[in-house]
Amino acid sequence: MAKIKMTKTEMKTQRDALKQFMRFLPTLQLKKQQLQMEIRKSQELLRKNEAAAEALRQQLGSWIALFGTADTVEKLTALICLDEVRTGESNIAGVQVPIFDGVKFKVAAYDLFSEELWLDNAIEAIQQLISIQEEHKIIEEQYNLLAAELRTTTQRVNLFEKVKIPECQDNIRRIRIYLGDMDTSAVARSKIAKGKAREVAA
Repeated sequence: MAKIKMTKTEMKTQRDALKQFMRFLPTLQLKKQQLQMEIRKSQELLRKNEAAAEALRQQLGSWIALFGTADTVEKLTALICLDEVRTGESNIAGVQVPIFDGVKFKVAAYDLFSEELWLDNAIEAIQQLISIQEEHKIIEEQYNLLAAELRTTTQRVNLFEKVKIPECQDNIRRIRIYLGDMDTSAVARSKIAKGKAREVAA
């Protein structure tokens, strides 16, 4: 702990610092709560996203198992090309995070008459799966940014609650005691001096 001056000026400095910490602490605590809530939302979105992706994988797997041939997966993959992932930006609890805004695909031309009837549905399911996977990446990025901000905010809250505020309170108490002792000592010295002055006068 840094050495403090036992003066009235230092007392005012410590009181001003304490007021400032006490004013900012509720804002930081509120931000911490908001971030915790947003992180829980992100976790829930990731769980739903993973469940939807797994359901589509099973759907595709059953189609390929029933109707597919050895080269079905390669053929489907060759037909679909991810052209663009569209994202936006949003401010969540004071943090700029990316927002998933959709995907754009290029689908190669194929003969509707010679291909299997389920191919259109399979292509659509693969597009949905890729879209879900890309959304998953964005949600993960959101989660990581929010988690990093939560760590920083929690550190600040702890610094204010456990270090700065108690330190200021202790400094104020010590200065108050010291100044009180100095006042008492000054009064005692004054009485002694007056007593001696009366003795000399007498």
